[in-house]
Amino acid sequence: MITLEAKDLTLAYGESFVYDKLNVSIPEGKITVFIGANGCGKSTLLRALARLLKPSGGSVLLSGRDIAKLPTKEIAKQLSILPQGPVAPEGLSVLQLVKQGRFPYQSWARQWSAEDERMVLEALEATRLTAWADHPVDALSGGQRQRAWIAMTLAQGTDALLLDEPTTYLDMAHQIEVLDLLYELNQRHGRTVVMVLHDINLACRYAHHIVAIKDKRIAAEGPPEDIVTAEMVESVFQLKCQMIVDPLLGTPLCIPYGKGRGPGSGASDASGSSGEAAGFGAKNGRDHPAATGPGNQPETARQRLPLQA
Repeated sequence: MITLEAKDLTLAYGESFVYDKLNVSIPEGKITVFIGANGCGKSTLLRALARLLKPSGGSVLLSGRDIAKLPTKEIAKQLSILPQGPVAPEGLSVLQLVKQGRFPYQSWARQWSAEDERMVLEALEATRLTAWADHPVDALSGGQRQRAWIAMTLAQGTDALLLDEPTTYLDMAHQIEVLDLLYELNQRHGRTVVMVLHDINLACRYAHHIVAIKDKRIAAEGPPEDIVTAEMVESVFQLKCQMIVDPLLGTPLCIPYGKGRGPGSGASDASGSSGEAAGFGAKNGRDHPAATGPGNQPETARQRLPLQA
């Protein structure tokens, strides 16, 4: 298992600083999600952790070593990165794409091996894509295409997977499909998963650890049950909301205030409230009746919908 952390990390584009002496540590073997308003620097931080962006100061440490000083292939054997909206060459098959994950292990002295073949086949099986191996990537549905890219990262055989907005452009069903897959990979194989998400409710549902970013700094971090409150959402997103307990999983659920049509429209004060009475806040919902649901059982007891083929 690897460790990944930023120490006194400074990131800048020209004269404009994005982060100044930021410190963050990624929990091993957990799912960590970066959240924050558009333009706050979530993707920038993820890119820096993957050594896709050179720091202006400080360092990113991969298992205690400065990632900037490590050979690229050595990093690729420990970290997989999936950028936002990757595009495969036209006509490339799923199998051909997944095989690209074995590139860090290839050299003049070591050509394609039985181990490479095994890792590719296992990646296809884990992502439910074995039957689609010979299909062109560009002929797949959005969810299947994202699973194909995830399969490529699995073939790398790394302990950590970094994903920049993996649910972008996907409908609700495919968002859940992709996030369920990542959850399974974490639970069954212990992979560390770090990703950027825009949907705070999906972040609360899947993350063990949330990092909320605002004004070039970390505004809050920790388990969603502990940090995601109405006050935090208003501070980070400038959005008034009411927090309730997800009736399925017992995780925080954000209900934003605003205009809308419905039987209860106009019945409540849309100007905002503390949001505490609904379940999460000062006591994080532990005294709320819904907090006795499945979300407060051990992780292995949580019931997830099965992944669709």
